[in-house]
Amino acid sequence: MTAGSTVEVVVGRIGRPHGVAGAVFVDVRTDEPERRFAAGTVFETVRGRLELESTRWHGRRLVARFVGVADRNQAAALSGVELTLEVPADERPDDEEEFYDHQLLGLDVALQSGERIGTVVEVLHLPSQDLLVVADSTSGTTERLVPFVRELVPTVDLAARRLVVVDQSSEG
Repeated sequence: MTAGSTVEVVVGRIGRPHGVAGAVFVDVRTDEPERRFAAGTVFETVRGRLELESTRWHGRRLVARFVGVADRNQAAALSGVELTLEVPADERPDDEEEFYDHQLLGLDVALQSGERIGTVVEVLHLPSQDLLVVADSTSGTTERLVPFVRELVPTVDLAARRLVVVDQSSEG
């Protein structure tokens, strides 16, 4: 990546409408919602340009209103739309143990012994934890899922484009 280059980052996905005045629930896909969902933020989406009018928390769920979305029917039409932003390619989250998906994709995956086992091909965001999808280094098609937690992934070295996983098969 060149200096000054940007990457597209998914920060959320629009869910079902909330109420009758055009608000929607947003499935947040960022650890920095206050930064990514500030009033005035503009998202270029498959449904066109969406400008964030306001947000508020309803329990643990983010509720958003977009400029020009005035009723439940308009809000329902946005259900499923991914919200993406362009961010500098070298930008890192504030927490040094957090990573953007694009930084993890393509990393070589090795066991603590040094044996290479594959490449990160996807990051799944589940309610309980994130999972790394690792394509097998020999076949390229067989995949394994690795919970992305420090106990199982103790090392992520972006400069070396590599991460280390704990070998679970040798533990008893």
